[in-house]
Amino acid sequence: MSAEAADREAVSGSRPCTPPQTSWFEFLLDPSLLEQHLQGPHPDPSPVQLIIQFLEQASKPSVNEQNQVQPPVDNRRNRTLKLMALKVAAHMTWDLNVLEKGLTIPVLNMLLNELLCVSRVPPGVKHVDLDLSTLPPTTAMAVLIYNRWMNLVQQEKELTENILSVLREQAADSIMVLEGALNIKKDFYIHTPRTLDLLAADPSTANGETESSTAGLRISADHLHCQVHYDLGGIYFQQGCSDPSVYEKAREHFRLARELLTKLDSSASLRCVDEQRLAGYWNACKTLTGASDPNESQHTPYGQISCFMRNHNFGALIEAFIRDNVTLSLPNSFRHSIQLELLHKLQQGDALEGGVLSVSFHQLLLKPSKNIISFLLEVCTRSLDKEHKLETSRRKMALFIKTVCNRLEDVSLAVMVSSHKLFMELLQDEEKKILMEQMRKSSATVNLSAKPLPSFYDIPASASVNISQLEQQLILSLDPRHIRQILIELHGMAERPFWRVNSKWEVPVDYVNVILAIKDNLTRDLVYILMAKGLHCISIKDFAHARQLFTACLELVTEFSPKLRQVMLNELLLMEVRAHEAGAAEGNTERPPPDLVSRVRGYLEMRIHDLPLRQIVGEECVVFMLNWRENEYLTLQVPQSLVNNNPYIKLGQLIASTCKELPGPKESRRTAKELWEVVVQICSVSSQHKRTSDGRVSLLKQRESSLGILPRSKFMTFMKKLREPLVLTTLISLFVRLHNIVRDDIVNEVTAEHISIWPSSLANLQSVDVEAVVVTLKELVNYALSLNPNNQSWLCTQADIYFVTNQYSAAMHYYLQAGTVCSDYFTKPVPPDVYTDQVLKRMIKCCSLLNCHTQVAVLCQFLREVDYMTAFKALQEQNSHDSMDSFYDYIWDVTILEYLTYIHHKRGESDKRQVAIKAIGQTELNSSNPEEVLQLAAQKRKKKFLQALAKLYF
Repeated sequence: MSAEAADREAVSGSRPCTPPQTSWFEFLLDPSLLEQHLQGPHPDPSPVQLIIQFLEQASKPSVNEQNQVQPPVDNRRNRTLKLMALKVAAHMTWDLNVLEKGLTIPVLNMLLNELLCVSRVPPGVKHVDLDLSTLPPTTAMAVLIYNRWMNLVQQEKELTENILSVLREQAADSIMVLEGALNIKKDFYIHTPRTLDLLAADPSTANGETESSTAGLRISADHLHCQVHYDLGGIYFQQGCSDPSVYEKAREHFRLARELLTKLDSSASLRCVDEQRLAGYWNACKTLTGASDPNESQHTPYGQISCFMRNHNFGALIEAFIRDNVTLSLPNSFRHSIQLELLHKLQQGDALEGGVLSVSFHQLLLKPSKNIISFLLEVCTRSLDKEHKLETSRRKMALFIKTVCNRLEDVSLAVMVSSHKLFMELLQDEEKKILMEQMRKSSATVNLSAKPLPSFYDIPASASVNISQLEQQLILSLDPRHIRQILIELHGMAERPFWRVNSKWEVPVDYVNVILAIKDNLTRDLVYILMAKGLHCISIKDFAHARQLFTACLELVTEFSPKLRQVMLNELLLMEVRAHEAGAAEGNTERPPPDLVSRVRGYLEMRIHDLPLRQIVGEECVVFMLNWRENEYLTLQVPQSLVNNNPYIKLGQLIASTCKELPGPKESRRTAKELWEVVVQICSVSSQHKRTSDGRVSLLKQRESSLGILPRSKFMTFMKKLREPLVLTTLISLFVRLHNIVRDDIVNEVTAEHISIWPSSLANLQSVDVEAVVVTLKELVNYALSLNPNNQSWLCTQADIYFVTNQYSAAMHYYLQAGTVCSDYFTKPVPPDVYTDQVLKRMIKCCSLLNCHTQVAVLCQFLREVDYMTAFKALQEQNSHDSMDSFYDYIWDVTILEYLTYIHHKRGESDKRQVAIKAIGQTELNSSNPEEVLQLAAQKRKKKFLQALAKLYF
């Protein structure tokens, strides 16, 4: 599909035709609108959003005539807004779980304090000192709701600290309030929208036994006690981490909550507790306290196994695991935790789960008895009963049987497995044939009278095995001691270079000559193989084994070669740097330990002569220092000799210096200019002259210039190891400036941060490879966004790249993405430094070239000065590929709406004219409205329009 076709398809797909969102002030104008809105199937704004809007508006500070900020005014408007917030919460039946998820802590704190206020809770009195039984029902209920929330909030993190400090001080009092509520046997009442209206209508009436109190929603004593027991159980469960004895209290509260829950009507509209979570709490408390419920039979597999563990009934435990091998209902994590606790490492279920067999299982097969193999075969048979017909399970079991057969050193036991009915039924004929042949060869070469191998790591010289078997073990082993023992055995059988056993073993070419120059053949093989295996482990990010292999190699070479010792220290350093960077790439934000930073500095300062050095070590050390913002060190302390000899260190020093000077005056940008010249040279082509056969001289251009300190491909590889945002932003801005110069198109320039620090011209423009610059910029921006897809600056640069290459649909995607990330999906205004007039004009051009002319007209309003000429011209277009009149609700400029009415009247389009007339007739667009109302109307339409565009282009 062509780019143009893709653009047309993207635009002609989904059409945003959503009704405009109801604004908060409309509820002030029409009190009946709130109930209608909340009764709708999918109210927009949602209830929690309405609460936020009402309370934010009611708590806005005012500004007096001296331009001083004053506290919110206590007037009718603000009181009405607070009451409407309470009515929305009452509509939600005060569900704290939903309110906590949707509201921030400050907003929920304000809401519940308003509830206390409207419920006539005595101000300045501690709740623990109140007698709830004597308070009016809704007053008592307001106190309980507030204190229930205080207990729940103790489990949250990253909250507003000043509110938290108050809540922490009152936590113990809240627990006492809730425990006191358990002694009250009468029913409670909770505020509804109607009772709140009654209170608002007659504020002088006390909140006693009047209709405004008892007309609320009735909460039975059992219902409330169930909820309070659940809440108290939760808070005591959390406290059990520091005081295990408290788990007993938690268990008792959860028990009472479960009993009360059985009495309650399951069809009740008011939610009580999370039953699934309560069941989890109950099971956890029973396990933690070691208690059992005599009235509750052990029906669940977890309960059965816990019972077997407590009673040391290990026979029944094994039977339970075997039964589960058929159903596979228990997760492997649970099985393994039980196995670790018993120290038996039973692995029956692994075969059907397809899991990798553990080391402990392999060790079990080194010295198995006949009884162990017999038991193992019985478990396998029962785990794959007649009803277990899944082919995948049968193949997994077959693979398990083959593994057991291959691992058995005792041929008689291997024969016992191969003659079993499972072997016959599950393995294919070809598999049986291969296994039988291997067993035949093994029986011919292994001394059956000899004792089994004493351990995995110690191969005695008397073991009668052939060279090919030892070489196979040498290839597979990752244990340094085992590798050494195998090599000793091999060198006792034959004198040949065993480092050649596996063609995939490779060491860096810089080290080959040094290693192969080792005179002792066994030592040479061992050093070569340990290094090759260690490098392979690093490539697959198995850093634990790499560390073991390299450490063993370091110990070995330290005895005879200072040069190889330093080589291994360098490789160990590289391994540790890569391990830490791999963790950082997966989200670990911890800074590297000081010891590692010190070792990296030591490498960069090293002045040892006649030592084979891999440039990759210097490269990764530089990347490491840049990623962890060690710019000061790179700038001041790296030896000049190392800078001159290693291009990566030179690059790192220039990048660090440039970043350190940002933002700074022009006279401090000497290093930026030097970095610029180095990169320009990397992206230049070398030219040479050649005389043709007819005597003329022609100019040849070579893509990869030999003049740069690095080939462009290696420079790109280097940049794709960087993660530090400022470093990437600096390099992106450099390539953006270079891109703009070589393309020489002032109208269609790409933008980026810090672009002004780079030179604005090139002395030798013809030598720069334009294609290389364009490709490098695209790759670099794509890579940066793969690390952080929400970086607004990089998103704008990406959008510009697509814009200048005529990919307008993709450009719109990224312009909208840039706006999204800095406005919480357009719920807040997009900052003007993001949607500048230049960006908006480019979005207008994108929509115009995609034939979305109504979108053009709407966007023309976003400019600092509305572009009526472009808007009118767009509205004259009749071949528009967007939804046309469905966008009219997003227009707030009356002049554009009047022009729309005129255009449709002129064309005889009466239906569309009516839509335009309806849009212009909205009261909030009346020019006589206060400026604040007009601004809110515009902001609401901006938000809805940008969200509609996002649905189109995302």
